[in-house]
Amino acid sequence: MNVRPLIGLAGVLLSVMVGDINDSATAAALPEMQEALGIGHDAGTWIESLYLSAQPVGMAVSAWFIPTLTPRRWALAVIVLVGATSAFLPFSPNVEAFYVLRILQGLAGGLITPILLSVALAVLPPTLRLYGLALYALTATFVPYLSASVVAFWQDLLDWKFVFYQAVPGSAVGFLLAWYGFPPDKPDYGRFRQFDWRALVLIIVGSGSLTTMLYQGSRFDWFNSPTICILAVVSVVSLPLLVLNEWFHPLPFLKIQLLGQRNFCYGILALLLFIVATQAAGPVPVSFLTQVQGFRPLQAHLVTLEVAALQLLWLPLLALILDRESVDSRLVTVLGVGCMVFGGIGASNLDGTWYAVQFYPWQILQSAGQAMVVMPLLLMATNTVKKVEEGPFASANFNFTRSIGEVGAVWLIDLIQRWRGNLHYNRLSDQAGLDRWRTLSGPGVMPGDPPTLLPNGAPRAPDSLARFGNMIQDQAEILTFSDKFLVLAVIIGAVALIVAVLPKRTKPPRIELG
Repeated sequence: MNVRPLIGLAGVLLSVMVGDINDSATAAALPEMQEALGIGHDAGTWIESLYLSAQPVGMAVSAWFIPTLTPRRWALAVIVLVGATSAFLPFSPNVEAFYVLRILQGLAGGLITPILLSVALAVLPPTLRLYGLALYALTATFVPYLSASVVAFWQDLLDWKFVFYQAVPGSAVGFLLAWYGFPPDKPDYGRFRQFDWRALVLIIVGSGSLTTMLYQGSRFDWFNSPTICILAVVSVVSLPLLVLNEWFHPLPFLKIQLLGQRNFCYGILALLLFIVATQAAGPVPVSFLTQVQGFRPLQAHLVTLEVAALQLLWLPLLALILDRESVDSRLVTVLGVGCMVFGGIGASNLDGTWYAVQFYPWQILQSAGQAMVVMPLLLMATNTVKKVEEGPFASANFNFTRSIGEVGAVWLIDLIQRWRGNLHYNRLSDQAGLDRWRTLSGPGVMPGDPPTLLPNGAPRAPDSLARFGNMIQDQAEILTFSDKFLVLAVIIGAVALIVAVLPKRTKPPRIELG
């Protein structure tokens, strides 16, 4: 077997990883960016929102250009875009230029990921396809958790700009590997005569409106805002028109007909739920340790680094297990869902005494469960791809769904924080007010914890009531974090219901496609 395409595949994988780290790391480094740019919270939200709005466009259209411009040319062009946007961002002269570069960076991040899956399906023989799927799975289960450690290192030890600088050497190495590994082919420029311009406009308008609505909805007070109402109407109109257009177009970006195959349909639905649950759950332990326990990111990052490191063990192991004909991938999925649900329920028992060590066993279950869900999911869906020319269509469908799921995760966490956080804070405040004498003037639990008020009703210290208010806020945050784990456990549990009714059993690729 020719190993040069594998070297090119490794270059694309490296570029995808640095691009995804840019995506995940920016949210964590956002306060430092806002300070450097001299902008407030509202303007700062657009730094991440614009990236997430541009990413689905790249995810949807990238695979179309692979057979058009050849894998080599397209991969090299996109890798250059990934590295260039990361290199130029820290030198932005103003916030407007920063926004433009973030849009280009989001587009580049969306363009690079489908190349990995498309090339893996094209160059890997059936005997090695499972290992190619494991490489792609790294981008969904490894990189988001690794990014917390990357951000912690650059933020605490150097500067936020290195969050972007780190992509430059990775992109350079990825470029060299792709240049060496992919053979120069002849492009098919004739495909441009059938370029799907209507779909491109509908993707930009429809997905852009949907992602902006989901990300900015809470800040705009949802449907009390005319802006959110307009975005919702545009999304509702544009996305069905996109589906209709792609169904009848001779050379679409997204091949809707693939959803008629039960296993591929399962892959899309399960991937959406999986991405929402895992992308939302990933930052929760670190957020708890930094917001409630006062940890610095560099002190808290080991909780997520544990999940990332274990993926390097679980994913190859799952590839070996699923390569056995006697193994039913649906049962592996159910076991994985069980691990993730059990891990979420266990982590939901957190309280004010929890530190990083208490999260470790539940994170082990989460990491094992993620691998056991995503690998069978990819196996069942990609086994429906019988022809090489179907690979780009499958990649586009998969990655477009994934990009929407990432925004859905942001929306879900914000929804839980707003609804459950306000509920817990109001209930605790009401309870303190209804029983204020025992709560505020009664003896403390510990000798070093005196009551907030003196017997005459005066504050024991000038800041006593403020400290008591902070205690209520901390307890409300703890209860909200617990709710996040429970809600995410329910969402991932829905995958078990889908796998029980929708997909058919499939064999390993070496048998199914051999």
